[in-house]
Amino acid sequence: MITVYSLVVYKNRPALVKEIQGDKIHIELPDGQIVKAREKDFEMIHPGPAKDLRFAENEAGLSGAGQTDAVRDTWELLESEGGAVSLRELADLAFGAYTPASAWAAFQLLADGLYFTGTPETIAPRKRETVEADEQKRQEKQKEAEDRERFLEDMRRRIKTSQTSSPGGNTISAGDILPEDTLPAELAAGSRFIQDVESLALGKSSKSKTMKDLGLSENPQDAHNLLLSAGFWTVRNNPHPARFGLSLTCPQITFEPPPPEQRRDLTHLAAFAIDNSWSRDPDDAVSLAEVNGRRVLYAHIADPASSITAEDLSEREARDRGATLYLPEATVWMLGEQSISRFALGLEETSPALTFEITLDENGEIADTGIYPSIVKVSRLSYPEADNLLNGEHGQTNTAPGSAAGILRGLWELAEQNTRRRVNSGAVNIDLPETHISLAADRLTIEPVLPYKSADMIRECMLLAGEGAARWAIERRLGADSSGGLAFPFVSQEAGDIPGNVLPGFAGSYQLRRCMRPRTLSLKPAPHWGLGLNMYTQVTSPLRRYTDLLAHLQIRAFLRGETPLTAEEVSARLGAGEAAASASVQAERASRAHWTAVYLSNKKDSIWNATALEKKGNRWALVIPALALETQVPLRGNIAPNDEVKLVLKSVNIPRSEAVFVEE
Repeated sequence: MITVYSLVVYKNRPALVKEIQGDKIHIELPDGQIVKAREKDFEMIHPGPAKDLRFAENEAGLSGAGQTDAVRDTWELLESEGGAVSLRELADLAFGAYTPASAWAAFQLLADGLYFTGTPETIAPRKRETVEADEQKRQEKQKEAEDRERFLEDMRRRIKTSQTSSPGGNTISAGDILPEDTLPAELAAGSRFIQDVESLALGKSSKSKTMKDLGLSENPQDAHNLLLSAGFWTVRNNPHPARFGLSLTCPQITFEPPPPEQRRDLTHLAAFAIDNSWSRDPDDAVSLAEVNGRRVLYAHIADPASSITAEDLSEREARDRGATLYLPEATVWMLGEQSISRFALGLEETSPALTFEITLDENGEIADTGIYPSIVKVSRLSYPEADNLLNGEHGQTNTAPGSAAGILRGLWELAEQNTRRRVNSGAVNIDLPETHISLAADRLTIEPVLPYKSADMIRECMLLAGEGAARWAIERRLGADSSGGLAFPFVSQEAGDIPGNVLPGFAGSYQLRRCMRPRTLSLKPAPHWGLGLNMYTQVTSPLRRYTDLLAHLQIRAFLRGETPLTAEEVSARLGAGEAAASASVQAERASRAHWTAVYLSNKKDSIWNATALEKKGNRWALVIPALALETQVPLRGNIAPNDEVKLVLKSVNIPRSEAVFVEE
């Protein structure tokens, strides 16, 4: 029977009956709160009188080592006898008396569930093997909790230490040699507790219990900072590709030999694959000839579509990746490593290619375009080597039309004419500094990308190939009936708002870049304003751009007389591939910013030449050409666009890819 001062359990908490008014009973909780309840809402575990609930606040007397032994002895006794007892009997056996305190302790034993199960009226001991298994689990859990607390204390100490050192975690060692990417032994034991921080830093999760327990903001940058500060990561760790959902593992694709087909033998033409010295995937080459009094440009392009069909897994892999991912620390090939040895040009004596034969009239306009599979003999040149031939340097004096230098001169003249043609049509030329960032043999370097005539020449040749391919596709599209037209990806760009007075130099290019509108990929041909072309597509990089590969698949299907993809299929694949390629572009840009910050991290107080671009409020936008890095800095004095300014590096934050400069 419930009376005043009886001890009851209300929502798994002890409570004291203070007043009874009919079926309404006032009970007091440990925090002093008075609650009105009915008898069915609680369970009496001791009739009282219990004057207060202080025993619920301090149970040391019933939970010490001696009492733990007594509880286990009680369980072993009951387990061996196989009997059940009441709560009162359990309290008396385990704690030597039935008091409000022992009753509450006995109830907790029942609620805990390790040794006993049942209800307060009928409490049975659990089986020995079950108890021992649960005891092992609890011990392991307790040890894990203790290990985690020691880990958190160590992290707090490391955070405090890092706050007195340079911002941004750690820096590269002497020179530009990167530190070893190995986990110190003292951190290895806690590595399992840092996994949620790594997931946050890599963009795989938006939460981190460890960050929360340490009182840190749960965002990727702060997680990166903790990993650096604590020593779990070094500056080698670049989290940005993962944040954009990109894999750093090349696809494992095995290409079947292409089906037999007739390839036009063009090995009599001198063909040149010209690229940067660090390029490993030559996928285009150029030749020049005169046919029936007209200049003919041959753009020989790698031919993976000879082996890949629209339904192959390799096509899906390329679509999912969108593009080859170029990082300073690695290159992740869109079609896998084997695609380079199988399809790149100039790696063997002869190379299969898809040739775009562009016939030009006397004004440099495209008169005709032919596309066909070919066999070519390609010579590889770097831009400096090609420029030496163009400029007649290092003893290259043979400029006869059939010589290498003579052919390159002819290509240069063609390129100059095409540049003039595009500029007259409104083409926009943006010339801002570029750099090549590389990580090789543990050394990080940033080198300016120098201007080369041959680079401009190849650009114009590839633009002609893209324009010619667009014309070729349009002709076949218009020549087919409505159900059988060739669906084809075109690249266009709407006109931007060019200011009336474009500045010269870097400042002018900065103005123009801000006016540029995004390019558009669609099945409808339209002018490309920035290039000054009435129609355009991209077909010259099928090894590293999915949209180019998709265009090749459509061309190949048409040439073979097979059914090409429908407009709906091309449009869907175009969207998927472009979305993936956009992620690659963003990851590359973020990675460049990361490695630039790493490069600068041990160069505090170094002085850099910068060029003023535009004033923004009380700050100036500037570019540091040696780094291709744009920054904003308050400047003193009367500064004008394109003025040279010296900046001093004051701090670097690697997790945020930020470098702070001030005027010297």
